[in-house]
Amino acid sequence: MPPLAGIAVAVAPDRVHEVSQWNFPLPLWVVTGGATRQTSVEAALGALPEGAETTVLIHDAVRPFPPAAAILALIRALETWDGAVLGEASADTLKEVDALGRIVATLPRERIFRAQTPQVARLGTWKRAFDWARSTGFIATDDVALLEAMGCRVLLVPSPASNLKITTPEDWARATDCGR
Repeated sequence: MPPLAGIAVAVAPDRVHEVSQWNFPLPLWVVTGGATRQTSVEAALGALPEGAETTVLIHDAVRPFPPAAAILALIRALETWDGAVLGEASADTLKEVDALGRIVATLPRERIFRAQTPQVARLGTWKRAFDWARSTGFIATDDVALLEAMGCRVLLVPSPASNLKITTPEDWARATDCGR
């Protein structure tokens, strides 16, 4: 893995002082998070030192196992793409429904991926995207969606199911099961 130049973390207001005391062997910028993921990430980006061409990986703590090879592929993607995101191919058949729950379409699963983190772009690209989203009122559930909405070219890098999302006690039990 290439070395990190620093870490920016958005946390709840009552955790800022505590997290600021963490001892890391590289710079740590701690900011107060916002009401949404989008405002929290924007605050963390604002804490980073200027450098429009700096590679910035946005990663959430709920995915603690991103594979190193996939992260390197994300970073390499910036040689020709505006951004990149890890994604896991859907093994499920997905249905699109209307407001009443009526199925209106079956989506072709070979073209469906579940977005993961990290998501990567250059700092200048991220800042333009978050500025644009704030000025237009655009809200997204993941960061590269901002790049996509602005017309940026974003690559999906396939990632294995081992890049688990741990948000519930059941997720934690699966992640720590070790095959039992």
